[in-house]
Amino acid sequence: MLVSLGLEPTAEKVYRALLAFPDFGVTDLSRHLLVSGDQVREALDTLADLALLRSSREDPGLRVPVSLKRAMAILLERQQADITARQAAIAAGRQAITDLVADGAGPAGSSDAQVEHVLGLDAIQARLEELATSAATEVMAVVPGGPQSAEILTAARPLDESLATRGVLLRSVYQDSMRADRTTVAYARWLTGLGHAVRTAPVVPPRMLLFDRAVAVVAADPDAPAAGIAVLREAGVLASLVALFEQTWDAAAGLDAVAGPDDAQEDAPDDARQAITAIERQLLKMLGTGMTDEAAAKRLGVSLRTVKRRMEDLMGRLDAGSRFQAGLKAGQRGWLS
Repeated sequence: MLVSLGLEPTAEKVYRALLAFPDFGVTDLSRHLLVSGDQVREALDTLADLALLRSSREDPGLRVPVSLKRAMAILLERQQADITARQAAIAAGRQAITDLVADGAGPAGSSDAQVEHVLGLDAIQARLEELATSAATEVMAVVPGGPQSAEILTAARPLDESLATRGVLLRSVYQDSMRADRTTVAYARWLTGLGHAVRTAPVVPPRMLLFDRAVAVVAADPDAPAAGIAVLREAGVLASLVALFEQTWDAAAGLDAVAGPDDAQEDAPDDARQAITAIERQLLKMLGTGMTDEAAAKRLGVSLRTVKRRMEDLMGRLDAGSRFQAGLKAGQRGWLS
C-alpha cells in the first residue's frame, strides 16, 4: 500500500514490522524480515527522513513509527508537493518556450515587433511546431482547398495530438468539398475523437492559424506558396482575423450536420431533386458574378470537372437554356437567398 505512495518496498517492510514490534532493533528486524543489517539501517534512515519515525516520548533514544493513517497522510502530502513542483517546472518551461518564440524565428526568417516572415518548408514546419507547443488555451484553423494530402495530414498529426494531450482546444473549419475524401474525413473524425472540433463550409477564407488569439499565421501570398508565411502579432490585425474566423465558424456545419457534397441525386425523389446544396448555391452566386469555372473551382476547393458537372446538373434541374437563365430561375425559387 505505501509503495504506491512512493515508499521503497524494504522501507515499508521495516515500517510495518516496527508497527507490530516497536522494540525491535536492527538485528531483530534483519532476522524477522530476512534482509541484511545494512538494508535495515538504510530503510530506517529513509523512514526517519520521511518523518515516518519519531523519537519516543517515553524513551528519547528509541525511534517509533507514526500511525499508518499518519504515514499515509505524510506520503500523500509529499506526492502532492512533488506534483506541484513538477507543474511549476512545466509552467516555467512553457513560459520559456513562449518567450523564445516571441523573440523571433532566428536565421530562417526575418521579423520585427509585429510581423515575421518565414521561408522554406523546413523552417515553416519548425515555426509552426514552436507556436503549437507554446499554445496554452486554443488554436483556430481555417483549412481551404478541400481534401488534404496524406503528407500534410501526417505532418499535422503529432501536433494535433499534443494539443489534445495538453488540453488545448483546436477548432478547424474545412471546405465542404473535403467530405468527398475519405482520408480527410477520417482525419477530421480522429480530431473530434481527441476532443477537438471540426466544421465545414462551402467557401472559407484563405488558410490561417490563430494561436491563443495572440499570434496569427497566414500565407505571405496565397497565390504563391513559395513566398512562405507571415507570423502576425499586431492587435488590430489579430482582432479582425479572430472575428473573421468566428463568423466562418458560426456559419459552418458540423461533420454530421449535412450530407457530403458529392452525394448523388439521380435516384432521389422529385421533391428532393429540387433542393440545393450549400456548394451549389455558392456556385450559382459565383458564376452569376461572372467568375470563371476555373476560379469557382479554386474557390470551392473542387476540380474544374466537378464545377462543370454541377452546373450542367443545375441547368437541367432548372430547365434553363443558359447560365444566365439558370441564375434567374434559381433566384425566383429562392435558391440564392
